[in-house]
Amino acid sequence: QVLSLPIVVIVHGNQDNNAKATVLWDNAFSDIERVPFVVAERVPWEKMCDTLNLKFMAEVQTTKGLLKEHYFFLAQKIFNDHSASPEDFQNRHVSWAQFNKEILPGRGFTFWQWFDGVLDLTKRCLKSYWSDRLIMGFISKQYVCKLLSMEPEGTFLLRFSDSEIGGVTIAYVIRGKDGSSQVENIQPFSAKDLSIRSLGDRIRDLGQLRNLYPNTPKDQAFGSHYNKEQTGKD
Repeated sequence: QVLSLPIVVIVHGNQDNNAKATVLWDNAFSDIERVPFVVAERVPWEKMCDTLNLKFMAEVQTTKGLLKEHYFFLAQKIFNDHSASPEDFQNRHVSWAQFNKEILPGRGFTFWQWFDGVLDLTKRCLKSYWSDRLIMGFISKQYVCKLLSMEPEGTFLLRFSDSEIGGVTIAYVIRGKDGSSQVENIQPFSAKDLSIRSLGDRIRDLGQLRNLYPNTPKDQAFGSHYNKEQTGKD
């Protein structure tokens, strides 16, 4: 006999995501002296926040963790509740089903599948941007509109896509001739897109982007992430 960390045996790579969710839940929420394989069906949301933060920092290899406003967005997402305040979520419990069984409203994936996609994208392509706090990331499209609507034209921010797994999108302000503002969202970039051309270079390419929210000129914010342009046949 030997005591072991939790193991999940899978037969295909498409089960990897669910396996990781099972291991994460077991590691984070099982009691030390438990009946074998017994783990809580529901856990306090605050405990879940700590677990997601530790997982994010360890996976991405960054010292910059999740912030209170990130937890608020994640709570709205997992509980499908956009009317509650941050304090309302503090005493709630989240179930295994909400974490990795129930499909998010209007989507084709679970909360964990979406979060794991964000982890993978950030780890592979966005680590330095996240560590420099250039990505707001966990924020809803509705709240982005509220933040940007009063800002000058060309103000932009970066958020993780709601509709796609493992995508980052840029939201920016356009002002009409009558002074009215409109917030546009660029189609999300995947890890494959960012391996072809980096996020910094894409931001440099887009002339309509001027200042990173709230008011940092984009060359100042992202200049260190620009690559030197190749010339000739390269």
